Amino acid sequence: MDKCSYDEIKSVDSKECKSQLSVTKSAVPFLRQLYVCTVATSIYFVLGLCFGAPTVFIPQLRKENSSEPLTEDMASWLSSVVGYSSMPWVIILPILTRLIGRKIPFLIVTVLTLVSFIVFYCSTSATHLLISEILQGVTLASNMTVLICIITEYSSPRYRGVFMMIESSIFFWGVWIANVTGTFSHWRNIAIIAFVCCLYSLTAVIMPESPSWLAMTGRFDECAAAHHWLKGYDKESEDELKNLIRSQKEYLKKCAARKKSKTCCRIDVIKETLTTKGFYLPLLLSMAVMSLYHFSGKLVCSMYAIDLISAITDNESAAYTGMLILDAVTILGMQIGCVLSKLVNRRTLLLSSSFVGILFLFIISLYLYLIRISAVAENKIVSIVLLTLFSVSITCGPMIMPSTIFGEIIFLRYKSSSLLILTLFSELLMATVLKLSPHIFRVLTLPGAFLFYGLSASVFAIILYKYLPETKDKTLQEIENYFKDSHEIAEDAGEAFVMVKEDNCDAQKC
Repeated sequence: MDKCSYDEIKSVDSKECKSQLSVTKSAVPFLRQLYVCTVATSIYFVLGLCFGAPTVFIPQLRKENSSEPLTEDMASWLSSVVGYSSMPWVIILPILTRLIGRKIPFLIVTVLTLVSFIVFYCSTSATHLLISEILQGVTLASNMTVLICIITEYSSPRYRGVFMMIESSIFFWGVWIANVTGTFSHWRNIAIIAFVCCLYSLTAVIMPESPSWLAMTGRFDECAAAHHWLKGYDKESEDELKNLIRSQKEYLKKCAARKKSKTCCRIDVIKETLTTKGFYLPLLLSMAVMSLYHFSGKLVCSMYAIDLISAITDNESAAYTGMLILDAVTILGMQIGCVLSKLVNRRTLLLSSSFVGILFLFIISLYLYLIRISAVAENKIVSIVLLTLFSVSITCGPMIMPSTIFGEIIFLRYKSSSLLILTLFSELLMATVLKLSPHIFRVLTLPGAFLFYGLSASVFAIILYKYLPETKDKTLQEIENYFKDSHEIAEDAGEAFVMVKEDNCDAQKC
């Protein structure tokens, strides 16, 4: 990583720098970005194991002769407590990523995740498993904080969307592998898979710090070195680096002027941030995307798959088969979504798949209601087919795209604070939805529950249809400009022009 400094790259005077800049379109930057992506997605996979495990260990615990019978309340806590236990980490991790970078917090998450699965493997009762689930709160909190930062900041625009889609789909690979493992063997074996993934993620010690974070802290030479290690020296990479450094220099200059003048107190700065369109609009849209995801009911169907399919088909063996089929279809739908993301605009894919999924929620609700009033005879195949079609449509968009969208639309300078708020909102919403879902199914019955999820998801889909922009193949700077007012763009352009002149003067030693 002892490459040319930013000033050398800028002036392009030395022979060594020129030879470095001549290396274009190399496969090495892609392989390095892929390595970083797989290191981060290993933790996403482990998070999938965390979510899939309760689906299989809860029925096993109920069948085992234990001195501590598993109550319905304990079962709901085992499925949802990870969301509530993530709350402290949702605050801690963004602070750490802002102060000490992305790499060290990621290693902390990996070590604590490894510890949680050691407890999981050694568990002999529901209480022990509950402790393990509480420890896994850090893994869930990292999902929308550290891991999002790593994948969005370490990858080039041309690969970023694919890497983010892989991240979303790998989570449900984890859910499916946990369900398969627990169906055909003891649930403790899930921990062995998690151990292997965590050990691989610990190799992150060799990767560089995030170029974006280094630029935010004014360490531009280190930023250039890390950026070139990750993304090479082609024209696209050089333009991205120059825009990143120019933008952060401009931001640091504003911060320095504000401190020097001492005319603004901290409360005024916070007030200014909260009322800035570039802060609140991406944040609100991100909340709407996450709400669409959770209120679609797909995660609930995955977590309570056995109980739900048993209630629909009145057959426990069919429930296990249906669960594995739905998980396999979920993964298939995600791979289809990853392919479609390269062919179709992000906004189009998200909204079209959402509306199709919502349509199937209404169809399932109507079908179950007709069965309830004995207007039609219940057919197990029809029930599973409808659930399968619902799963495919939802997994093509709302399940794989949230992290991609908010990873792109949230401004770099607001990322820590926005991700803190967004993660608090998302994890609290997820935990509450999972905790209340058994009661919703009981009170509203199955037809009413599916109708509830369909109506709730419709509200957020309409909001996104009205306000969400397209982000495919755009740099983070171009996406930021969409949310800025025209006078902000003009101001930034003027300051950028001045900074270009200063850079040229430096290069010519004016």
